[in-house]
Amino acid sequence: MAPGKPGKSTGASEDPSVTLFREYLRIDTVHPKPDYDAAVQFLERVGTDLGLACQKVEVCQGRVVLILTWQGTKPHLRSILLNSHTDVVPVFEEHWTYPPFEAVKDLQGNIYARGAQDMKCVSIQYLEAIRRLKAEGKCFARTIHLTFVPDEEVGGHKGMEMFVQRPEFRALNVGFALDEGLASPSDTYSVFYGEKSPWWIKVKCMGSPGHGSRFISNTAAEKMHKVINSFLAFRESEKQRLKSDSSLTLGDVTSLNLTMLEGGVSFNVVPSEMAASFDIRIPPTVDLKAFEEQVAAWCRGAGDGVTYEFHQKCMDQHVTSTEESDPWWKAFSGVCRDMKLQLKLEIFPAATDSRYIRAAGHPAIGFSPMNRTPVLLHDHNEFLNEQVFLRGIDIYAHLLAALASVPPLPAEG
Repeated sequence: MAPGKPGKSTGASEDPSVTLFREYLRIDTVHPKPDYDAAVQFLERVGTDLGLACQKVEVCQGRVVLILTWQGTKPHLRSILLNSHTDVVPVFEEHWTYPPFEAVKDLQGNIYARGAQDMKCVSIQYLEAIRRLKAEGKCFARTIHLTFVPDEEVGGHKGMEMFVQRPEFRALNVGFALDEGLASPSDTYSVFYGEKSPWWIKVKCMGSPGHGSRFISNTAAEKMHKVINSFLAFRESEKQRLKSDSSLTLGDVTSLNLTMLEGGVSFNVVPSEMAASFDIRIPPTVDLKAFEEQVAAWCRGAGDGVTYEFHQKCMDQHVTSTEESDPWWKAFSGVCRDMKLQLKLEIFPAATDSRYIRAAGHPAIGFSPMNRTPVLLHDHNEFLNEQVFLRGIDIYAHLLAALASVPPLPAEG
């Protein structure tokens, strides 16, 4: 779907849900200085309009989690959590067809903005699904909580990671959570039941310094050469494994990339120290202890004075059940079957706030109902078609009705 001509910014024919979506997209929550206050005020306004209870939790200075609650008729039952993040990643405006924070809609109905896919669409779809259910006079046994969290795009360390440790999160009494997924270019909808463990490793190599005109022995650069060869040889083997087996997705293999190189002070000085940083994403099927032993072996094989340190080391490998015997999955998949949605179950290839929810002991599914849509999160010209967006509201309305009506589980009495 190539960019078309811009349409009118608003119009009598535009669905109010689309207008609300575009209003949210125009709030600049891009890093490094996201306007979180404006986003929270906007969402609180919408929540109040829907008759939802509002609570704000400041997990650290300047980082607020907004909770909107639709209380169920049996509030002692475990709740449904609908999570989304308010922040978006930076843009390079010169590569965009339209300004990335104006939410321009072209004549094809494509809405261009940073956050159109990741993930302001889902936030508004949650809210509009609840608006529809309330307008229909529906009420459900289980309470539904919506959480709007900051800083997901920078690791969630001052967002969901801190929030799940607080009494306010525990008070939500979560039974099952929905969070973000990815668009799908095909007719299928991607459903993510687990995530890779992100490891950020910095390898340091110490060696003999000297003048740049000499053949110095035992240099940091020679050791770094061996380190990089070992890491990138593994990268190539995983790349080929993915390429040769059509049943595998990116979430099934370990991705590894060299992302930073450091070292040297001058052209004519052989440095005594060099460093390389690697971003590694490991699927839950991999033995993490054995993988770290492999990393250590690569470093040992490069020579003495080679060490590594972790800048991020996620050891959680929880996955959410997709067995039909699981009541939560049975409700989710049943709606999808009834609506004739083709699902593709996957491990998420990167990381989302779902990992913190799962680590806290709660099942979570990553799902963004965007099929027939190119994957453009973090990319130039990120867009979502308004009809795909509106279809997503319908899907969520059915999902929420089913999930909030899951009968009491044995542990709930």
